[in-house]
Amino acid sequence: MSGTLRLGIAGLGTVGVGVVKIIRREAEMLSTRTGQRIEISAVSARTRDKDRGVPLDGYAWEDDPVTLATRDDVDVFVELMGGSDGPAKAATEAALKAGKDVVTANKAMLAVHGQALAELAEANGRVIRYEAAVAGGIPVVKSLIEGLAGNQITRVMGVMNGTCNYILTRMESAGLPYETVFEEANQLGYLEADPNLDVGGIDAGHKLSILAAAAFGTQVNFAAMELEGIGRLTIEDIRAAADMGYRIKLLGVARMTGRGLEQRMSPCLVPATSPLGQLEGGTNMVVLEGDAVQQIVLRGPGAGEGPTASAVMADVCDIARGVRLPVFGQPAGSLIEATPAKSGTPAAYYLRMMLQDKPGALAKVATVLGEAGISIYRMRQYDHEGDGAPVLIVTHKTQRDALDRALSAMDRTGVVEGTPVAIRIEEV
Repeated sequence: MSGTLRLGIAGLGTVGVGVVKIIRREAEMLSTRTGQRIEISAVSARTRDKDRGVPLDGYAWEDDPVTLATRDDVDVFVELMGGSDGPAKAATEAALKAGKDVVTANKAMLAVHGQALAELAEANGRVIRYEAAVAGGIPVVKSLIEGLAGNQITRVMGVMNGTCNYILTRMESAGLPYETVFEEANQLGYLEADPNLDVGGIDAGHKLSILAAAAFGTQVNFAAMELEGIGRLTIEDIRAAADMGYRIKLLGVARMTGRGLEQRMSPCLVPATSPLGQLEGGTNMVVLEGDAVQQIVLRGPGAGEGPTASAVMADVCDIARGVRLPVFGQPAGSLIEATPAKSGTPAAYYLRMMLQDKPGALAKVATVLGEAGISIYRMRQYDHEGDGAPVLIVTHKTQRDALDRALSAMDRTGVVEGTPVAIRIEEV
């Protein structure tokens, strides 16, 4: 690699084209900053003849990404195809075995196969860099593995799916129901081909599982993630939360406890005045907490051509500079297989339910909560809707299993219509 770092780019969608543009536009700057010329040797994509708005005729073309990954004139394989398995995984493995370093934006692949790929990389003396896989243009992986290397990380938390944040803030600002804003987001091209990857919390869960591994020195375990999407949230929940000083976010939280590793991606209420509460539109935010640094907040664009290509190029530049670190910040063999733990940290909860217009209905609900050891912090009752009355309750801190017992018991009171909504209130 004397003087030149040669890239093979697989995947010429939004991010891949963004990477090509940066390399063509900023060749001199990149050379000055890294001490090497960064060039593209070859590319690969599903469709060869598509007009991508950037010249590609100067690069060799490979229809098969595995062939691209093993070319003699490729030093770094840049994987931007996506997908946990299939061509992305096969080409990444081939690149590592052929002695190539890898830069990827593929959170699904790392969330499912991160440990095996880390072991393969180390066995072949290679590195895998993946800043673009988590939170777009925000340098959260570098901050966690390098900037906070002197800390015991205590909590990782954040809003890591811009589409969900757009939907929730749009519902609030425009007073629109979920279904309307979902369709609007789809028309704008914000949703994945499988929308459940976004609104079901899967995309953000992939990202959180990767950060948890780097934060706590554990093997990636996406299968242990508690996942809940935003599809059940209503405009009434958003209005009621605002009325009580909160906003609803699809929030990821990971922490190591005495019982094991907690990982959950679910709707939460956060104080409206907090940094997370003030987050608008498609922006991402990641909060990192360590024993020495206390808390840092990283905010920025979580997707898009420029931001994600920026993250890819940060990794390419580090490789060009000779920066070589273990995939998750420490040797793969030292990563522990953490015991999965359900969220056992006590928290306050927001409850919304429809009570029948019967004498003593509210007293029965309060009794059920009391018998489960749950005390009420605040409560509001709104005007009647037909034969029912909407009631909001904010509890004091409690365990989720106690709340689940109370919710189950409410079904037997005969005064609650439908299923109550329960949303955790996270301290930030």
